[in-house]
Amino acid sequence: MDFLVVLILSSAWVFLLMDFKGVCGQQAFKTEPRNVTVRAGATVLLKCEVLRASGAVQWVKDGLLLGPQRSLPGYPRYSMTGDQQKGQHHLQILNVSLEDDGPYECQVGRSVSSRAIVSRTAWLNVQIPPSQPYIQLESDEPWVEGDTYTVTCIAPDAKPPAEITMFRDGEELSEIDSFTMPGSQDKLLNTHAEVIIRARSLYDTRRLTCRAKNPASPRALETGMTMRVFFPPQAPVIMGLENEEVKAGSFLRVVCMSYGGNPLATLHWIKNGEVLSTSWEVDVVSRRSSSVLKMEVKPEDNHAVLQCESVNQVSLSPKSLTRTLTVFFEPAEVTLLGSFEAVEGQEINLCCSTSSSNPPVHIRWWLGFKELNRTDVTISEGDNGGMMTMSNLTHKVSREDNGLPLTCEAFNKGTRFSSVRSEELIVYYPPQKVWLDAPPPNVFLHSGTSLRLVCFSSGGNPTGQLVWLKNNKVVPTASKQVSSERGVSRDLLLTLQPSDNLATYRCDSSNKAKKVLSAQTKLRVLFPAVSVKIVVKQKELRRGQTLDLDCLAGSSNPTANISWSLGPIMLKGVDQAPKKAEFGGMSRTSKLSLTLDSYHWRKRITCQAFSNVLSEGVNNFYSLNVLFPPEFSDDQPDLVQVIEDETATLPVKVLANPDEITCEWIFQGEKLVKERDTRYHFDDWTLEIVNISRRDGGDYIIECSNAEGKNRTKLKLDVQYAPTVHMKSDPVSVNLGDTADLLCVADANPITSSMFSWKWMGEEEVDDLGEQSEDEGTGLLTIYEATRDQAGFYQCTADNGIEPPGSVEGQLIVRFAPELQKGPQWRKVASRGDGSNDANVVCQAQGVPRVHFTWAKNGFPLDFGNPRYEEKTVVTGTIHSSVLTVINVSAALDYAIFTCTAHNNMGKDSLDIQLLSTNHPDPPSDLKLLSVNHNSVTLEWMPGFDGGLTQNFRVRYQWAGSASFMYVDVFPPTATVYTVTGLNPSTAYNFSVNALNTMGESSYADNNKVLTVTTAGRGLPVYAVVILVVGGLLLNSLSCFLFARWKKRRRSLKEDTRSISQETKSEEQRSMSRCSTRYASRELINASAQRTLLIDSSSEPDSTVYESYGQQSSHYYYSPALYTHPEGPEDHDGRYGTSPLAHDYEEVRGLGMYQDLQGYSLLPPAALSDPHAPFSTYHEGRLHSKADVDVTAGVYDSMVYRRRRDTDMPFELRGELV
Repeated sequence: MDFLVVLILSSAWVFLLMDFKGVCGQQAFKTEPRNVTVRAGATVLLKCEVLRASGAVQWVKDGLLLGPQRSLPGYPRYSMTGDQQKGQHHLQILNVSLEDDGPYECQVGRSVSSRAIVSRTAWLNVQIPPSQPYIQLESDEPWVEGDTYTVTCIAPDAKPPAEITMFRDGEELSEIDSFTMPGSQDKLLNTHAEVIIRARSLYDTRRLTCRAKNPASPRALETGMTMRVFFPPQAPVIMGLENEEVKAGSFLRVVCMSYGGNPLATLHWIKNGEVLSTSWEVDVVSRRSSSVLKMEVKPEDNHAVLQCESVNQVSLSPKSLTRTLTVFFEPAEVTLLGSFEAVEGQEINLCCSTSSSNPPVHIRWWLGFKELNRTDVTISEGDNGGMMTMSNLTHKVSREDNGLPLTCEAFNKGTRFSSVRSEELIVYYPPQKVWLDAPPPNVFLHSGTSLRLVCFSSGGNPTGQLVWLKNNKVVPTASKQVSSERGVSRDLLLTLQPSDNLATYRCDSSNKAKKVLSAQTKLRVLFPAVSVKIVVKQKELRRGQTLDLDCLAGSSNPTANISWSLGPIMLKGVDQAPKKAEFGGMSRTSKLSLTLDSYHWRKRITCQAFSNVLSEGVNNFYSLNVLFPPEFSDDQPDLVQVIEDETATLPVKVLANPDEITCEWIFQGEKLVKERDTRYHFDDWTLEIVNISRRDGGDYIIECSNAEGKNRTKLKLDVQYAPTVHMKSDPVSVNLGDTADLLCVADANPITSSMFSWKWMGEEEVDDLGEQSEDEGTGLLTIYEATRDQAGFYQCTADNGIEPPGSVEGQLIVRFAPELQKGPQWRKVASRGDGSNDANVVCQAQGVPRVHFTWAKNGFPLDFGNPRYEEKTVVTGTIHSSVLTVINVSAALDYAIFTCTAHNNMGKDSLDIQLLSTNHPDPPSDLKLLSVNHNSVTLEWMPGFDGGLTQNFRVRYQWAGSASFMYVDVFPPTATVYTVTGLNPSTAYNFSVNALNTMGESSYADNNKVLTVTTAGRGLPVYAVVILVVGGLLLNSLSCFLFARWKKRRRSLKEDTRSISQETKSEEQRSMSRCSTRYASRELINASAQRTLLIDSSSEPDSTVYESYGQQSSHYYYSPALYTHPEGPEDHDGRYGTSPLAHDYEEVRGLGMYQDLQGYSLLPPAALSDPHAPFSTYHEGRLHSKADVDVTAGVYDSMVYRRRRDTDMPFELRGELV
């Protein structure tokens, strides 16, 4: 029965399945996604509509499935929209960014009724507007008129690349060279636009504008710069000195102006070769410089030469203008000599003289307003071409002459000069009258004020002597006696005292006539209380008691009023009736009662006696010594913060009277004593805890007592400590382009904001370290889209303000697929194929995790079971190097293409490396200029394949008008940066570079490209010209002497070289006959090149016929220290005639096998042995023996050297290298 049920159910299921297939059918696309181009930030919709969808619908981006759910979890900007019932599964992307750029596919998975289907690939092209463009200059220095400058405008990070236009003062520039370079991110490009501008003065302050735009930018972005061009100023002009005649003693103001120039001119004033002023002002609006010279004209300035110079940074020499001064000067001194005191009726003799002046002065005498004519005048020669005048006077004095001025007047009508010397004439007679300047008798004066009493005396000669007396006693404090036109006076300055009330002051005047005259006055003075005294009845004062005080105010005029105060608080007392006292004043008494409290301790009770009439008072105070139990001050802290391991000070600010108090500290219920912990120290009840630790934090109680009672308070101790940090996980590994989170956890008190900081520990600087954030005690460094350069160690530092900050290092590992080194030097390996040498084929890759290498030969995996092949892998950081050693290289078996494949779980990369025969080097590339000055140029280039041998480099250059090229060998020989020296200023040179090894030489770099460079200009100062002229004269004399000696040596040299030439000529003919084969080439091959080559002219690796030669012979090499050398004219046999400094570079020849160049002297033996050998023996910087050199006459009568051929050259080296 069970079997029947199963059979029926199975048949029904098959029927239903067949029926379902017939209904659903094959699923297909109704709408497939299409390519879309959209700006960044927009919303894009990729349409996908499926008919009869029965499988799961998913979108694929860059080969990665986004998931079947329509919300697409993990992709917040992605979602599937449309009516799912209608088969609509459109992909909507919000806020499109560069990371969304790429291929997309709509896939429908297989189902029971249908196979899986995949839509055509739709490309989403995201356009990115360029970032703000910026301008780069060769230098930040201002331009100089006439020079050319390259201006580069860069529009970074655009997709597609931005188009750049440049404008000069609104005018578009046409000759712009634009190119693109990779941007800061993949798929982004930087556009570089270069324009060459020749600086002109009219360009100064004009704008140079750069505009960048691409389809993604709604408007063009613009940046600009203001051009600064320097040019010389005009010659100066002098204003304010139209008349060159000036007067000594006057102030001369002269203005020097210079127009134009940038920067504006620097102005200097010079007088008689001495600089007077180096200050000037500039007016940028009118484009001029001005310097004002202010000087006081002196007699010694007569015939002085004033000069103004103008110059700026680009002036070839200063421009100047001069003026000569003519100075009128007056006498510097007028001297009056003689005695001016006399008795009535006597004669006096006086002399008045002047110093030198131009023109001479006249002298007149005056007594008052009367001119005196009894004079004798003398005129004599003086300094500076002037004249001195002297006048003698005789005069009889009378009583009427007393007090009149006796004056000597020196004057000149032409220059309007006038100078006087005057003295008062004194005639003695007796005094006549005395009177006082004093207050009226009934005027009241205030004590403490200053009073000036003046006593006058008129008449008499000598004047009378004045004496002040108070109540018939001499006053010693009177001032000194003063004389005036009316007579003499003497002041008495008084600070009025109570004792001055009703006092009599008298002034006595007397002279040599023994007569005394007197005048007197009486004063009335108002004064405050002369004293204030406080009387206290109690001896001890306690809190709560009542204090009784009496205030006694001394004599005052008028009677004073008494008031009480306690600090700023006024108190009410009881006044008693006034009584008569000294100095005619009145005294008064007042009583006060006060209830005491603790805050009265050390306070003062003040009693003041105040006069309303005088608005003045006198006071005294009584200090309250109130006894009370301890009370804590309002500034007693309730919180103390301290850093761990330091000393914590817990202060006690308590008041008590008496101050013999006792305090105890209580912590956690226990009394603190030094014996409990040696870290406790007590100083006047202040607790100090040394080497504080975090366990010492908490509440402390201080309890104090004295003879009056006790009291307590609480204080909290907050112990702060520096952070200690650790990484939450270390290391952190992410894939290239993923987000990395580095977490740093700190234990610290306090936890502060901005406590964490991160630092990249690599050698190179990182512009964007990542996003830094923190949450309480945890710091987070988030690195989005991690790159290879961001892999390494990062230091997390937590600093809450307490030293030392805590630091820890964490490592970030970024996994990425291998990338092989693929430069020219990595694609070829050269080795002799005679089976006697090994070859190392090196393959170097960078990748994480560990990179593994596989090798193939001509496309077939390499069998390392073959003992002829060995492989070794070396790992240094992320650099993995695989060295394949081919043992006993055979041209037939091993000249092939070796393929190196580097792979890890992130991907793989491959490189084909060709193993071939040694050959001449490949040409260098990327020749460029590094720097240039007036006499040198520094170049750099990229080396090419060295042909399997050590390669050297040679620089060739030429300038306009030169007869031929100049060559210079680079030293050190393998350097790729070289400075060519000895160039001429302001000259355009064409440079190129090629490579050489012992097999031959390459063509010139960059397809024989020429690099044109113009050296900078340099002017010679005047002193340098003088030195050169003098040096030239000396060298001319020396050259005559050396030329005579050289002619003598040359005669002997010609005799020696004639015999050498005949010997080497026959040897060369024999060598040429043996070397003539069918492999003869347009160029001669270096005989010391590789010993083994294919005999056939072909270099295919399947050739099997080889020859090997082991002979060794002498060797030559290029000297690293060579002078530049011109290219000589071509001789009849194809060789080049050279000067003694020339290099015969058109033939690369050698005398033997390769040898270490460093083991030889740089000088040839001939130069070392014969000190009189001609300079031409240094031919091509090589070492030559006498037998190696053929000396023949060149077309320019220079010495041409030819090397003798090596008759033992191997056969394969006589053919053309392949």
